[in-house]
Amino acid sequence: MPAPHIRPARSEDEEPLRRLDRDTWSHLHAVDPPPGPDAPFFREHSGPGDHLVAELDGTLVGYVRLGFPTELASNAHVRQIRGLAVADAARGHGAGRALVRAAVEEARRLGARRITLRVLGHNTAARKLYESEGFVVEGVQPEEFHLGGASVDDVLMGRFLT
Repeated sequence: MPAPHIRPARSEDEEPLRRLDRDTWSHLHAVDPPPGPDAPFFREHSGPGDHLVAELDGTLVGYVRLGFPTELASNAHVRQIRGLAVADAARGHGAGRALVRAAVEEARRLGARRITLRVLGHNTAARKLYESEGFVVEGVQPEEFHLGGASVDDVLMGRFLT
């Protein structure tokens, strides 16, 4: 299978991204309830310009959402991966890794000095991917969430971009 093509999201990606979000929703990575059938993907503070998408053979198979961890000016040198999803059928073909690398490069291009993310403790596949891309655990909030009948840790990971 060819390498995934990464590009900025466009407004016309709304419907494929909505479907992808619904199809990939799981307590393995989501703390919010499942998105409703009419829930918009792009929102006021998270539009197409905040997303990169992965395509395989011209089909949208994943996205990464990049934003700020806070609205504070003193924190503006940090970007945060605020969401990442890859279609089940595309897993294992490099889309997730390509999206993480693209997010790192985009954060660097935007002048960020650091990039962070939060990942659920039980999501070992995602944690391994992030670690292999240079992210380290910077903190753990034990049992921060109660999901699917179990208590789950919230793990903060980050890396410097210099």
